Amino acid sequence: MQSFMKFRANIIRKGTKRMDKKRKSWGETLKMTGRALGIFYRRYPQMVISRLICVAWAALMPYVGIYLSACLIDELAGRRDADHLRFLVVLLLFSQAGIALVAALLKKWKETQNAGMVFKVQSVFAEKFLDLDYGKMDETRTSELFSTIRQNENGGGWGLYPVLGYCEDLCSSVLTLLGGISLSASLFLSRVPESAGVYAILNRPLFLLLIIFVMLFFTWAAPALYNKAGSYMARHADEHNLGNRQFSFFGFLGYRRELAADVRIYRQDKICEKYNRNKESAFGSKGPFAGYCRGIVGFYCAASSAMTEIFTGVVYVFVCLKAWAGAFGLGAVTQYIASVTKVSGGLSKLIETLGTMRNNASFLAVVFEFLDLPNEMYQGSLTVEKRRDRNYEVEFRNVSFRYPGSDRYALKHVNMKFKIGERLAVVGMNGSGKTTFIKLLCRLYDPTEGEILLNGINIRKYDEREYRLLFAVVFQDFKLFALPLVENVASGSDYDEERARESLEKAGFGERLLRLSEGLATYLYKDYDKNGINISGGEAQKIAIARALYKDAPFIILDEPTAALDPIAEAEIYSRFNEIAGDKTAVYISHRLSSCRFCDEILVFHEGSVIQQGSHAELVADENGKYYELWRAQAQYYVN
Repeated sequence: MQSFMKFRANIIRKGTKRMDKKRKSWGETLKMTGRALGIFYRRYPQMVISRLICVAWAALMPYVGIYLSACLIDELAGRRDADHLRFLVVLLLFSQAGIALVAALLKKWKETQNAGMVFKVQSVFAEKFLDLDYGKMDETRTSELFSTIRQNENGGGWGLYPVLGYCEDLCSSVLTLLGGISLSASLFLSRVPESAGVYAILNRPLFLLLIIFVMLFFTWAAPALYNKAGSYMARHADEHNLGNRQFSFFGFLGYRRELAADVRIYRQDKICEKYNRNKESAFGSKGPFAGYCRGIVGFYCAASSAMTEIFTGVVYVFVCLKAWAGAFGLGAVTQYIASVTKVSGGLSKLIETLGTMRNNASFLAVVFEFLDLPNEMYQGSLTVEKRRDRNYEVEFRNVSFRYPGSDRYALKHVNMKFKIGERLAVVGMNGSGKTTFIKLLCRLYDPTEGEILLNGINIRKYDEREYRLLFAVVFQDFKLFALPLVENVASGSDYDEERARESLEKAGFGERLLRLSEGLATYLYKDYDKNGINISGGEAQKIAIARALYKDAPFIILDEPTAALDPIAEAEIYSRFNEIAGDKTAVYISHRLSSCRFCDEILVFHEGSVIQQGSHAELVADENGKYYELWRAQAQYYVN
């Protein structure tokens, strides 16, 4: 436990130092907040407009009630004209009813436009991910940036999400301030009669300036102290995020079905208990945040509340003294106290919001660092020729590649050609470069050296999206969604049912399909449909193969396609592979060399290079070759 606490303290110290360095100026704060607002406005203009109109209405309309109430009280305390009282009462009732009706309509509009706000924020990041080069997305720095953004959002509520709220608060506070000033200015201009004796001091300019200064001081002090408390939380965001991550993991481990067996067998609940009951954790009763709240942060919050109460007392004393001395009537007391309080509230909210915006600016900087990640792959413009005969030839010409930030080559001087309609197997030990070879073929990366040609033209010159349409790939870590089976196969909601059915049958899922009561419309998993089906790993792999067949691309690439299949299903896939691939050029990556016997050509990768190439019979006949070594290593378990 002590080592863990020491580790946590180190993280906190580093994180705090980093946040201090990133504290932004007011100019940077306003610039970044404006940019964030622009992101929302470009995507969802009505969402932004509805918020601002709604908050403007809510900020200004209370002054109508304040003014009419003051007039009504003045009339009751003065002439008491029945007709005028009746008119004021009716006007007050109808105005408040109209204001409430419009407010309800505006609120409905706002709520409609802001529905799914969390998903709208996440769509900003999703669009960036989809636009990023795969290589850039695959970098550790990118995943670290996004992880930090998510932790800041989930932990302290910082980043992009609260920006619209800040803009609402700014708009509200400015309008509240202006409205309050318009109704309270006469408080300082109205004079106490000279016959009021000692109260005549209330007319002195110096006394009025002193009162205004005192009011402004307490108005400024309350939000300034509150922002000071908030700045501690912002500076210790790394500590907060670490605690939140621990809670999110250990606090909910028991809910994760895929871990339930391990939790029970190894009593991992005791590990959870250790961290969940640790009173010195970030959110524990003896933890750092509890200490802050009992100490300096609690002091600042309490002092902020005290400043607000003192200000209210000053206002009441000043207004009541002027009314007592005869500067104005009883109705004006209600108006002035309400309006001055509104002025103070508006100014306090303005200062508080600006302070919170500045605290948030450091977190927005991380958001924009992610959103500004550049794409570095060359974007070609040539259209890929669409050929019915699938006559596409791909050539690797002296291709070498190393991953960004690495000095070691993952591939070195690879030269080869795909023969149209050929069944090509790619084999080798882990880390030999097989997966890198496929990523370069699909142009998820560009070669560090050399070039890849499609029909004699460097693939960099082709439109990137069009080029990828040539390939249907079943990766090892493929993903199926909790959607209808047919939409998983077609990768969309616009599909050809007969083609989807045929693809599933070719992939060996035909018998299972016949047993599904809803057929192709059956949902996978139970996330969105209680009648959805849970599928095995082998069944999922067959659906992934069917998805590749449905795309009907000239090249089909299978990366360990039978890893989750039982031996019978695996043998079925092998025996029908020619039918499955059809007239496509097929690339087959496998660790099981017995599955390569049906392929026309086999590439043997070792330490990033193609060291052997030929048919199974040719390669197994070379007893000094790597293929023979791998073949014998596996075959010994199947022979006496």
